[in-house]
Amino acid sequence: MRYEGVLTKMKTELQKEVQYYLIFETDFLHLNQILDKTISINFLRYQCLNCGLEKKIFAQGFCYGCFTSIPQSGNWIMNPELSTAHLDIEDRDLVYEKKVQLKPHVVYLANSSNVKVGVTRKTQIPTRWIDQGAHEAIEIVEVPNRYLAGITEMALKQHVSDKTNWRKMLTNDIIDLNLEEEREKLKKYIPEAAKEYYLANNKETEIVFPVLEYPKKIKTLKLTKAPYFEGVLKGIKGQYLLFQDGTVFNVRNHEGFVVEISVR
Repeated sequence: MRYEGVLTKMKTELQKEVQYYLIFETDFLHLNQILDKTISINFLRYQCLNCGLEKKIFAQGFCYGCFTSIPQSGNWIMNPELSTAHLDIEDRDLVYEKKVQLKPHVVYLANSSNVKVGVTRKTQIPTRWIDQGAHEAIEIVEVPNRYLAGITEMALKQHVSDKTNWRKMLTNDIIDLNLEEEREKLKKYIPEAAKEYYLANNKETEIVFPVLEYPKKIKTLKLTKAPYFEGVLKGIKGQYLLFQDGTVFNVRNHEGFVVEISVR
């Protein structure tokens, strides 16, 4: 089987075991069905996810020109506390920013290697947790806009990490915690403006990833340095493909790369 197209982050479905799909323009690949098979990845060229031109990818699947101009990559994406649409203040495109920022957002705890706090739009749950490789997660607050979520995260990350140890996540060096108890410990640190949105009764979500074998030592595959790779696929976790020889491939970090994938 051979597939060709521009990489975007894997689509997921939360079932008994997470289902993963690579979506191309005219085809798709259900990755769970090719576990234990040999696959090759061949980097062909770049294609910006916004303008579609063959330009070197700078970040988030965008060329430099697009990354520095389009609203989809504004600073408030990575730093939600910088959101200003609720004040009618434009960053790059107020119509787009209102569409995204003025929607329900959730501040959550996710446990992938350690407990971390994060922010996402409500519609991105549980996708966001899956993408981070979290085996358990729970909501803390659900607020009406991105700014409130951002200032809540800023307050809580003074008391809990906002980073994932991706190496521990990929080697499955994890511990299970009672996230309801962890949430309760953080309740007193929620900013006054968000206290009324505290979720006291939500239960934690458990997530099982399709992994046959976890790597003991990790080697990172970057197509800019090694444009061709072949290996036996042993698992999928977060946005990573895990191979038998310990190689891990971060699909999301390669958005905008046009590749040819063969399966045998």
